Amino acid sequence: MGMVDLEKAPGAGPQAGPGEPVRGSDAEGCLAVAIRIPVRVVVLVLVVPVRMVWDALVVAGRFLRDAVLRPVGRALAWLGRAVFVWPLVGLWRYVVVPLAKGVGWLGHVLLVVPAMWLYRWVLTPVGQALGWFLTRVGAVLAAIARGVYAGLAWLGRYLAVVPAVWLYRWVLTPVGHALAWCGRQVARGVGLVVTGVGFVLYWICRVLLVLPALAVWRWVLAPVGRFLAVVGREVADALGHAWRVAGHLSRAVGRFLGTVLRWTVAEPARWVYRSVLTPVGHAVRDTVLRPLAEAGRGARRAARQALASARLSVRQARADVRRMLFGAPAERQPVDRREPSAAEARSLGSSTTALTKD
Repeated sequence: MGMVDLEKAPGAGPQAGPGEPVRGSDAEGCLAVAIRIPVRVVVLVLVVPVRMVWDALVVAGRFLRDAVLRPVGRALAWLGRAVFVWPLVGLWRYVVVPLAKGVGWLGHVLLVVPAMWLYRWVLTPVGQALGWFLTRVGAVLAAIARGVYAGLAWLGRYLAVVPAVWLYRWVLTPVGHALAWCGRQVARGVGLVVTGVGFVLYWICRVLLVLPALAVWRWVLAPVGRFLAVVGREVADALGHAWRVAGHLSRAVGRFLGTVLRWTVAEPARWVYRSVLTPVGHAVRDTVLRPLAEAGRGARRAARQALASARLSVRQARADVRRMLFGAPAERQPVDRREPSAAEARSLGSSTTALTKD
């Protein structure tokens, strides 16, 4: 691992364009350098143990996930399916669905069919008759309502609308115009007074509040903010560098521990497996297991032959008993399935003709 560069290169900072203020290390100068080196050293000392503990926890978590949690999760999933899913599926498929079908058929027969009959042959004729009657009654009532409405509209027009229009045109409109002119004049005067008062208050607030606040921002808060921004940026850069350096150190320590475990545990175990256990296993297989397997196969073959001979003897004894009790079965005559020749066909035809004449 090479040396870690704790200082930035001269050209690594951001370049300012024309007309933009200079930022980064060129703006702070010695202050940024003076803050950067001690902060990075302190942060590196603090972050290295944290990164190593983090890497160790990551390795332990992966091992726990692969070796414990996944097998346990699969076992629990299988157990959950066996205990909950499969019984519920069987209950749904073989109990609930047939019962629901039976209830549906029963409801259709007892409710839907009578309801459809009642709707078709009782409610529909009654509804049509009521509709016809209400339509005629509604037409009569609509004619009466139109006449009453026309009379009321004529009375309302000449008793209310015409007087109201005259009152609005010759009384309310002139009075409203006069009140509007007076309101505009009053509003203009109030606006002048408010404008003067606002102008005075504006300059008072500007002199007493804005200018002091602007001075405090420009000469106190802005320099302090720049200093805090430099400190925060350097701390963030130091954390990044320290985290990367700690990662390299943690990787080196992990490789060293892996090498130590390989040469102290894995390699001796592999040597013992290859040089000791494998020859011993081959010897046990060749001297013990294979002869036992051959003996087992021979015994199985002998038992199979003995069972076959016993089965044949039982079958022969059963045939002898049947022959003694019922006699030998009649032998079946083979049927000649070949086609007859021309001479045989002529002789067969002549014999058939003679039998017909007789």
